[in-house]
Amino acid sequence: MVLATDTLYQVALTLVPQLGPVQSRLLIDAFGSAQTIFKTPAPALEKIEGIGTARARSIKNFRDFAAAEKELRFIEKYKIKPLFITDQDYPQRLLNCYDPPTLLYYKGTANLNSSKIVSVIGTRTHSTYGELLTESLVRDLATQEILIISGLAFGVDARAHKSCIKNELPTVAVLAHGLDSIYPQQHNGLAREILKRDGGLLTEFRSFTKPDKHNFPTRNRIVAGICDAVVVIESGMKGGSMVTAEIANGYNKDIFAFPGRITDTKSAGCNFLIQNNKAMLVASAADLLRFLGWDEEKIRPAKQRHLFVQLNEPEKKLLELFANNVQPTIDELIFYSGLNSSGVAAALLNLELNNIIKSMPGKKFRLVD
Repeated sequence: MVLATDTLYQVALTLVPQLGPVQSRLLIDAFGSAQTIFKTPAPALEKIEGIGTARARSIKNFRDFAAAEKELRFIEKYKIKPLFITDQDYPQRLLNCYDPPTLLYYKGTANLNSSKIVSVIGTRTHSTYGELLTESLVRDLATQEILIISGLAFGVDARAHKSCIKNELPTVAVLAHGLDSIYPQQHNGLAREILKRDGGLLTEFRSFTKPDKHNFPTRNRIVAGICDAVVVIESGMKGGSMVTAEIANGYNKDIFAFPGRITDTKSAGCNFLIQNNKAMLVASAADLLRFLGWDEEKIRPAKQRHLFVQLNEPEKKLLELFANNVQPTIDELIFYSGLNSSGVAAALLNLELNNIIKSMPGKKFRLVD
């Protein structure tokens, strides 16, 4: 893959101090390309509303093109697709937001401009209720050509991605760090499966950017803006899901939430969103499809599951430990199987994706009935 010279300037534009997505968009609208911005005299830059002398000077004084060149080498080596805000393949729904990312880094094959896109979000510590809601929602959406977006976090995010893989529905994980690593590390295998099953990994952050706390709200605005609708499965009053819902409200997106018991703290955020008319109540995928006007459209037939699954030796070894309906923990599986932790994690993920086992609270697993 050979990248155009302008890609160097596009990356460099994201590295200029004091220049955020809002200001970058103003400059791009005015001058057309990143390369032109860097070559424009300071007085002309200053005249753009919202730029001023300080930002114009910051652009003209920028010299760290070596960092941009390093990023280009990383992109080329790992076959990552840079998506500049003016590119045709850039997620067009983000252009309706006031602060769209100037440049995105994408690994995968899923269409980021699919005709139907839904973001599924929720707490990192979901209950069994939240888990079942996520699985049933994705399963029932699998009859439609829908792209599911989430954030690869523990809890609802991971459950949504796994359910998509089970139901052969494309899914994209939006990350709060660079594409040189996966956070949390435990989801390395899940990220590989997402890519293998025609999904994708998307981020605004260049390589070797750590998943620092302040990156997550930045990531959440992409989750909120890239879709047609946001579905909150389960959430407390605070946390990333509530932040994403608020951002989505600001973007005038359709927001939906599953209600919970008034005494359940894990549903307090969803109940609050519904009570305050910030989200519409849904009880099923059918409700979501009806509200969005997608229920009358032609649906694709659900794909039949493979009746016979080829298991490798580690997977067979783990299955032997589920005899007599035992529900072993991951630590017990590591101990009794003699496999290392990464080997057990990979085998468990494949067994779960093939609907042979199911994860339970307390890091336990059981056979699927």
